[in-house]
Amino acid sequence: MRFLVTGSAGFIGFHICRRLLAEGHVVVGYDAMTEYYDLRLKEARHALLARGSNLFTPVIARLEDMAALDAAADLAQPDVIIHLAAQAGVRYSIENPRAYLDANLVGAFNLLEAAKRVKPRHLLLASTSSVYGGNEEMPFAETDRADFPITLYAATKKAMEAMAHSYAHLWDLPTTCFRFFTVYGPWGRPDMALFKFVCAMRENRPIEIYGEGAMKRDFTYIDDLVEGVMRLIPCAPVKGQPVAADGAADSLSPVAPHRVVNIAGGAPVGLLEFVEAIEAAMGRPAQKIMLPMQPGDVRETFANPRLLEALTGYRPATPVDAGVKAFVDWYDAYEAGTAAA
Repeated sequence: MRFLVTGSAGFIGFHICRRLLAEGHVVVGYDAMTEYYDLRLKEARHALLARGSNLFTPVIARLEDMAALDAAADLAQPDVIIHLAAQAGVRYSIENPRAYLDANLVGAFNLLEAAKRVKPRHLLLASTSSVYGGNEEMPFAETDRADFPITLYAATKKAMEAMAHSYAHLWDLPTTCFRFFTVYGPWGRPDMALFKFVCAMRENRPIEIYGEGAMKRDFTYIDDLVEGVMRLIPCAPVKGQPVAADGAADSLSPVAPHRVVNIAGGAPVGLLEFVEAIEAAMGRPAQKIMLPMQPGDVRETFANPRLLEALTGYRPATPVDAGVKAFVDWYDAYEAGTAAA
């Protein structure tokens, strides 16, 4: 099949493109190469994709550039579009909110317009567990209200889901929005806790632990996330045909071929337990600075994965200690200049 993947030089986009290429699919990767974090990491990911397959074509442009995005869609002639590009980061949305409006709203609109025109068999868009916001009932199910965002990042991703629903309804565009939960693993983002903690510990610096260590996250290892996305690709929603499975409440829209799906294992891990896994993988204790919660943080994320299981027969299950060890091994190789895909 033919794919257009936005955010192909990003952490998740790189891994999804690598999997698609390994299975023999043709991929046009679209990425802005923004300077939100070290461009060398993004360039290394794209280089590995290009080096590993002649089926990969990179396009460097911003989502806000509608002409460039349209040209990429024409080049790709995609059977499937996977939209992963976005301005990410909960805390950065407080510092630079304009970036989230530009990439996550204007960019999403441009992507939806391109999809309307090229009409893929399935449009898949990355959302986030942050849309659950101030919800206190756990685990988070796709049918729960998500009307209480506590950061602009979350608000823009929820708005993207709503815009996608309208396009699915108006243009009969089969659409799945998947909500990610704290994805981690090799080739990860330097702004995320695991990367920052390992970097600090390798340099004998203390790590900052927010929420006094009381927070919990439904950590999702990158290979598990990719498997979930790959299994959802053939599961294009059909209006009026909800999934039938015990214990799974389908989020399928009553008026559109549009569905929201959590991708996570449903097994939250405490932040201090996560740090212990890092200490075990690195063979050294961390120097800890305990700090209060930051604005925009939530105390816990906890996914209900039953809909994913009902649709695909799959639930992420990589143990945190194994996933953290894989990241530490990759980090050391990357710093030594020997990391490979």
